[in-house]
Amino acid sequence: MSATALPLPSTTRFRRPLPGFGLSLGLGLAWLGLIVLLPLAALAIRAAGLGMDGWLRAIQDPRVQAALKLSFGAAFAASIVALFAGALIAWVLVRYRFPGRRLLDAIVDLPFALPTAVAGIALTAIYSANGWVGRWLEPEGLKIAYAPAGIVIALAFIGLPFAVRTVQPVLESLGREQEEAAASLGASRFTAFRRVILPELVPALLTGFSLAFARGLGEYGSVIFIAGNKPFATEIAPLLITIRLEEYDYNGAIAIAALLLAASFVCLLVINAVPSLFAHERRTRRNG
Repeated sequence: MSATALPLPSTTRFRRPLPGFGLSLGLGLAWLGLIVLLPLAALAIRAAGLGMDGWLRAIQDPRVQAALKLSFGAAFAASIVALFAGALIAWVLVRYRFPGRRLLDAIVDLPFALPTAVAGIALTAIYSANGWVGRWLEPEGLKIAYAPAGIVIALAFIGLPFAVRTVQPVLESLGREQEEAAASLGASRFTAFRRVILPELVPALLTGFSLAFARGLGEYGSVIFIAGNKPFATEIAPLLITIRLEEYDYNGAIAIAALLLAASFVCLLVINAVPSLFAHERRTRRNG
């Protein structure tokens, strides 16, 4: 009597803990639309309703021009400071082991958790005329609080984590093998950094700069306390939006807000375009 093969038990279908692609995508887009896209679309539609003439009329106001120049200039300067300081801190955290390293790594994220108003009050207390640092700087002619320099410091404070957290993963993935190979071929430290490390860091550096710049353009809480808020001198654009709303000049507030939104959107486009451009360039170089 020949033995008959028993049927194999059917494999149980793998059940994912999360819903399927269609449902997940639908829920994600719904939340994104309600929380992010709908308010931004309302602002864009309201700004388009002003027309080009109404928008230019609101933007060309001398007070608005002064506030925009200060906001863009301070955000750019603060992003440069945060970029170099953040890259240096990321290098120290990745390449060296020392007591208190974990504490320093945690402190980097403090501007994310700290209320911006608290940061502004703390910076003002430090750099004002009777503050810990300001009492020594102002007699030498270096005014920080209630001056553009204080705005740059406040924006650098809130932009520093972006620079650190974008550069740090890239440094961790690089390792030391490429540097050691360059050193074995006779390259100096500077040459190894310039030819081996820096090309890999450029996309992360540009991303950190763009994130810090976009955050600095819209920053409000940490700036108003240390800025002094003098029209044509230390008045930032986000504060002027609030002032226009208090004056019931909704068109003026919408025009300024739309300009800041457009600038931030351009920064986000740069953030998403830069890594792919550098990746394409590296592939082309390898194939060539």
